[in-house]
Amino acid sequence: MPDKTPEPEIKPTQRVIKKYPNRRLYDTSTSAYVTLSEVKQLVMDGETVTVRDAKNGDDLTCSILLQVILEEEAGGAPMFSEAALANIIRFYGHAMQGFMGAYLEKNVQMFTEIQAKLAEQSQGLTPEMWSQFMNLQSPMMKALMGNYVEQSQNMFVQMQEQMQKQTEQMLGAFGIKKR
Repeated sequence: MPDKTPEPEIKPTQRVIKKYPNRRLYDTSTSAYVTLSEVKQLVMDGETVTVRDAKNGDDLTCSILLQVILEEEAGGAPMFSEAALANIIRFYGHAMQGFMGAYLEKNVQMFTEIQAKLAEQSQGLTPEMWSQFMNLQSPMMKALMGNYVEQSQNMFVQMQEQMQKQTEQMLGAFGIKKR
């Protein structure tokens, strides 16, 4: 009988980068200093990156990733409009702040999945095949976008329900009942 030992789970490699007080970033995997653009490239290559303060071990990953985004936004072709950024800022301190983050994360994840499916289907196509592929994309894109819209709509409904519950709880604390 063959051995039924479970295979070890393959985990993505995690790059630990230490940030020193002089603002330099040190990649512990390569034992070399790296720049923000190199951190960006690691992320683009699918590496899991964790940035820690070299002195106290605090997790600085979000801060460094935001710096990468800031550099990209200032680099000429911004992804976010001023209105979009202003609206994101308005959610800080708002009762729905936590839900907004989850909502954005799910939408970006769905968009990435759609992009990956399209890229997978278009590999190795000749110009003629590409033309046929694009003609077939309309129904497929509608189906993919339908799933995206449905999930986005469900997240929005959940956010509304949570906000309603929080409002009722807050009003209940003041002795006010919903009619």
